[in-house]
Amino acid sequence: MKQDAMSAVRSAHPRTWRAWLLAFAVGLLAALATPALADKYPDRSIRLIVPLPPGGAVDITARLLQPLLEKSLGQSIVIDNRPGASGIIGANVVATAQPDGYTLLMVPTTFTINPATNANMPFDPLKAFAPVAVIGRNSLLFLVNPKVEANNLPDFVKLAKADPGKLNYATPGASSQAHLLLELWSAQAGIKMQHVPYRGGAPAVRAVVAGEAQLTLISPLASLPQIEAKKLKALATGGPVREAQLPNVQTAAEAGFPKFAGLQWIGLLTTGGTPKAIVERLNAEVNRALKDKGLQAKFAEQGMSTAGGSAEEFRALIATEIKQWTDVARMAQIKVK
Repeated sequence: MKQDAMSAVRSAHPRTWRAWLLAFAVGLLAALATPALADKYPDRSIRLIVPLPPGGAVDITARLLQPLLEKSLGQSIVIDNRPGASGIIGANVVATAQPDGYTLLMVPTTFTINPATNANMPFDPLKAFAPVAVIGRNSLLFLVNPKVEANNLPDFVKLAKADPGKLNYATPGASSQAHLLLELWSAQAGIKMQHVPYRGGAPAVRAVVAGEAQLTLISPLASLPQIEAKKLKALATGGPVREAQLPNVQTAAEAGFPKFAGLQWIGLLTTGGTPKAIVERLNAEVNRALKDKGLQAKFAEQGMSTAGGSAEEFRALIATEIKQWTDVARMAQIKVK
């Protein structure tokens, strides 16, 4: 009589059989436990890592979203700013955390630029994290110190060409989105400037306000109050249309740079390996929060629109942009030293 496949494995390879049985039991227990974990989640406070200094676009976004998520999840969310290395230091805290959904990460587009410019990343951005959702999107603004004698991009180009290499531009860090984009724009404009990297968007804005640098490319979230106070002057927006709060400020295309696009997204992730049910719970709560009219109004006041969508869509965006930024970094010859 023929033995069935299971009997054959059991009799021929007893150790293999026992190992298979143990693996099956562990897998079954994990499958049964995952819904239970999700049902209890969260049962304690959650830490939200912002890998940039307070006051920048990512930090502001986190603090606007925080109260809505606290209410829907029924737990406090503690925002922990961990700046450094263009966000890599803070991101690594989440990459190495327990995969239980209690350590979250909010990042800007720079998250997909770092692997394109840094060959020594401490983590794989596609494996070390579980994407939750895109939170919002916004255009970036070309901003100068009010003492700079330029009211638009062509004016600034004339100043830069009159004294090559004298003007400085500030960014939230080496190999940040602003760094790559301003190098590309400089090439399009045919000008040379000195790059001065700072540890985040807020310090870069303060540097231009103080006159340490003449130009920056930054989110409206981090700069509208200074523009309104006339501590900064907006020359152009990198988006496809003019900003509602700055209707007299041209787009880069209107200013003569039709190939330039300066757009940013901000997204939420957690540690890779976090149970799918927990990621889905977080995604659902984030999408619910982003439909709140009050939050949408606050985002709009800051020049930002709410986004949302599935975790899978966010993962696909990350993968696509890593490839795109790798091509841009190669073109601009930008690598972390």
